[in-house]
Amino acid sequence: MNTPDTAQPVEPQANTWYLTRFLLLRWLGFVYAVAFLVAARQIVPLIGEHGLTPAGAYLALLQDHFGSRSTAVLNFPSFFWLGLSDRLLAGLAWAGFALSLVVVAGYANAIIMALLWATYMSYVHIGQIWYSYGWEIQLLETGFLAIFLCPLFDPRPFSRRPPPIFILWLYRWLGFRIMLGAGLIKLRGDTCWRDLTCLYYHYETQPLPNPLSRYLQFAPHWFQKFSVLWNFFIELIVPWFSFWPRLSRHIAGILLISFQLILISSGNLAFLNWLTIVPFIACFDDSLLCRIMPSFIVRPALRASALPLPNVGYTIATACVTLLVACLSVSPILNLLSGSQLMNGSFDPLDLVNTYGAFGSVGRERHEIVFEGTQDDLITSRTQWKEYEFPYKPGDPMRRPPLITPYYGRLDWQIWFAAMASPEDYPWTLHFVWKLLHNDPGTLSLLANNPFPDGPPHYIRARYYDYQFAPPGDPAWWHRTLLGDWLPPLTTSDLEETIHSQPWLGE
Repeated sequence: MNTPDTAQPVEPQANTWYLTRFLLLRWLGFVYAVAFLVAARQIVPLIGEHGLTPAGAYLALLQDHFGSRSTAVLNFPSFFWLGLSDRLLAGLAWAGFALSLVVVAGYANAIIMALLWATYMSYVHIGQIWYSYGWEIQLLETGFLAIFLCPLFDPRPFSRRPPPIFILWLYRWLGFRIMLGAGLIKLRGDTCWRDLTCLYYHYETQPLPNPLSRYLQFAPHWFQKFSVLWNFFIELIVPWFSFWPRLSRHIAGILLISFQLILISSGNLAFLNWLTIVPFIACFDDSLLCRIMPSFIVRPALRASALPLPNVGYTIATACVTLLVACLSVSPILNLLSGSQLMNGSFDPLDLVNTYGAFGSVGRERHEIVFEGTQDDLITSRTQWKEYEFPYKPGDPMRRPPLITPYYGRLDWQIWFAAMASPEDYPWTLHFVWKLLHNDPGTLSLLANNPFPDGPPHYIRARYYDYQFAPPGDPAWWHRTLLGDWLPPLTTSDLEETIHSQPWLGE
């Protein structure tokens, strides 16, 4: 006779979601861990006391803008209103990273998920341009829903309290808006999406290409056009089926996740696509997941589902959240229906329900800014310039693009944006040059090299290049053509007045 521990558990029903919750929270915990690791390693030289755009000066500007500290706090809630220091910026990020690993290990409850959400929101709301990407508010919305997916106190991987179906529906609603927003912004945006030619350029001109991007760039044009059609099919049609009965929902989930995996393989798009997988996990129920997940995970889930523990308060809380999301969804829906659709944006101070989109326009050429320095006292035709290398963006044409997703460099990403504009549009780049002229350790920690380890350079300039992928088989990864100067040679004396006239630079 079998004992309770060795008895075979019953087959899960199609309406149980214990494995769904387990997988969704673990995956979200991994994304949180990456996001906090990026912050822990980069936040101080970016927005610290002596960072490129110091957060302290930014908070002061917010307070002046809103007229009072309390109003500023309500519009940009953040723990850092209570105190701000470099040690706190880094320490809280490392604490968030450690807590994320607890979730990855299998332990999560509403308190843990609320701490992760509130902490990351604190960085987003003081992060300025470095945290202005769509995936930041997407992580906040995704993380907020997770608070109500698990019990208040019980951190066990498989609590007897059933996952609330309302929250799983809200995750599908989130995934639906992400995909539909991405598809509609393409249809309404760049004409190359409508004539199916955007992928002729995308792999080469995307922010941080990876090694596979080069080979995709040279794929046949028929393949590129088919890929655009497949993109529209996945983004505009498939998401509707995530609300359909079980079989259609499962097929939709498989297609939507596989599409994100393709995007992950094609370029270093930070943790965007890793995060976008999270809401599509809600398309799968236990009866499917028990067939593909390891038995040591399935057995405790089945034992928990066999003896569910009801909770009236839990149900009321999730119903209230559902009603809140429904009310806050009005603005995102109107935005999706609008002819002037906003690509990524929030409509409430807590970033609870947002609008999303990606690559509404695609560049036809890749321009790169290459910073160079020299220790010569006088610039002549014989001056020897040395290049600064960024860790992730293209620089040395012989260097292979890295494979770093879901990690990424925020400075590399912003330099990609700056190359599509002028220095006047990105004044922080002058502060960046100032830091290089002083061999600032924090700023140099964001770079791949320091060409001047024995002393700072006397001049810094920024050269402007056109970059193109070298054909497969070429020993170089890139071919580049000099277009001119993005910034002329500058010294500390050239920048001193500008730097000290900008209080937000924090010098």
